Amino acid sequence: MLKAVILIGGPQKGTRFRPLSFEVPKPLFPVAGVPMIQHHIEACAQVPGMQEILLIGFYQPDEALTRFLDAAQQEFNLPIRYLQEFAPLGTGGGLYHFRDQILAGGPEAFFVLNADVCSDFPLGAMLEAHRRQPRPFLLLGTTANRTQSLNYGCIVENPETHEVLHYVEKPSTFVSDIINCGIYLFSPEALKPLRDVFQRNQQDQQLCLDLGDGSSGSWPGAGTIRLEQDVFTALSGQGQIYVHLTDGIWSQIKSAGSALYASRLYLSRYQLTHPERLAQLIPGGPCIRGNVFIHPTAKVASSAVLGPNVSIGEGVTIGEGVRLRESIVLHGATLQEHTCVLHSIVGWGSTVGRWARVEGTPNDPNPNDPRARMDSESLFRDGKLLPAITILGCRVRIPAEVLILNSIVLPHKELSRSFTNQIIL
Repeated sequence: MLKAVILIGGPQKGTRFRPLSFEVPKPLFPVAGVPMIQHHIEACAQVPGMQEILLIGFYQPDEALTRFLDAAQQEFNLPIRYLQEFAPLGTGGGLYHFRDQILAGGPEAFFVLNADVCSDFPLGAMLEAHRRQPRPFLLLGTTANRTQSLNYGCIVENPETHEVLHYVEKPSTFVSDIINCGIYLFSPEALKPLRDVFQRNQQDQQLCLDLGDGSSGSWPGAGTIRLEQDVFTALSGQGQIYVHLTDGIWSQIKSAGSALYASRLYLSRYQLTHPERLAQLIPGGPCIRGNVFIHPTAKVASSAVLGPNVSIGEGVTIGEGVRLRESIVLHGATLQEHTCVLHSIVGWGSTVGRWARVEGTPNDPNPNDPRARMDSESLFRDGKLLPAITILGCRVRIPAEVLILNSIVLPHKELSRSFTNQIIL
């Protein structure tokens, strides 16, 4: 018997995902046509012996999340529950707080997946590795180039046994080109080190109170546990943590630009996993170039040219002569005749007028470096907005014959002219 836990965070996270996260919880943002965490759930549901999937976070359980969980349970015929934290508890605090729910029924092991990663999720291979050599912690790792590795948790392994000898979260100097993917397989005994961290936090908090430390009011709380710093770093080299390396697709989804890149990866993978989700060239239909997802309720003119890497959501209207490439168009949006949208995300219910052009600048990994990863850099440098993909928030209206380039338009804005490299408030 197996279980899976998906860590979805909460509204205080994902600030780099704004303004898109204003309208929907980040884990439900559509990537390649389906909510981000549906890719995780699909992968977990395919593992033999999977009995339950738990989502842990501190979002309020609103209508959108409830509706998604109900639909997912029906589709995958698995119990899928949301467990709400009473406060942000870090990447490990929720696991310890809900340990009884995770261990109910006596699972052999349980997967832990961060919601903001894109992957082909080699869970079956991880399970085989775990069963060959059972250990409390098994981490999924991949490689990055020397410079980008500093942005991730870095793993030094024994190349023969794959034991994690050293772990550093976002080091200041180069440690290793093996990075943590945020996908794990834990044995039930993995919760014991989390208990030790919790008890140590309690003691430290009480000591601060006893000493009258004025900073105790800002103490994060005994329940806050960081898997990476509090557990992985502390237990490395003690025969408890191992790494399983993958050369499959993997990327973080921290920003809107990385969501567009993740959409490309998933659309490409659909050729193997879900070919029925990819649009096909049909007589009298639009011109399809490369991998394109079109929701069945969308209305697309026959003279439109779509792709590659395009995802069109529910109820979208695409007019005659529209050119759409490397973009996501969300629920209820309208692209009027001869619109051109490149490297952009068009928000829910937004309208782009005739002959308008909405264009961004991609920030993709270096295609000549097989170990390059997506950078999630700041949007600003020296007080100026850096070139990036263009984002239209929900219910934005773009007039005819204007250019919106490398800009972010906040929700409910009605523009009257062109903008370049600006945030339109």
